[in-house]
Amino acid sequence: MNPYDPIFAEAQARAKSQSLPYAGALMPNEAHAILQQHPEAKLVDIRTRAEWEWVGKVPGALLIEWNTWPGGQRNAKFLEELRSQVPNQDAPVFFLCRSGGRSNSAATAAAAAGYTQSFNVLQGFEGDKNEHNQRNSVGGWRKAGLPWIQG
Repeated sequence: MNPYDPIFAEAQARAKSQSLPYAGALMPNEAHAILQQHPEAKLVDIRTRAEWEWVGKVPGALLIEWNTWPGGQRNAKFLEELRSQVPNQDAPVFFLCRSGGRSNSAATAAAAAGYTQSFNVLQGFEGDKNEHNQRNSVGGWRKAGLPWIQG
């Protein structure tokens, strides 16, 4: 048994309980733990270029916009770029956005395109807004103290 198998099992149970159309839903610390242990696992940050540069990014993450900057249109080449950067459709692929919404859509699209181990990273990079309408204090990759760099 691999050390990351229990994490995958928990993520798959979350997805099943919510009837999600992809392999699983990971918490940020779970995604990070698997990335440290599983050589084929990939983190795909699907936020915009502006978010990567101005908010920060995860070292080693693959950067593929779901929506393009500026303008916010859907990236028509998303799946093409994903196939180019992650050719192994059976490798675990973890999708990360600001708070988990866009990455849900990206994980869904990837699963529909044949990525058998497509996962959403819940809470995203910045997490949900707090009572003051601010991010980075309620969940998320940064709040969890996981590695990131300023753009």
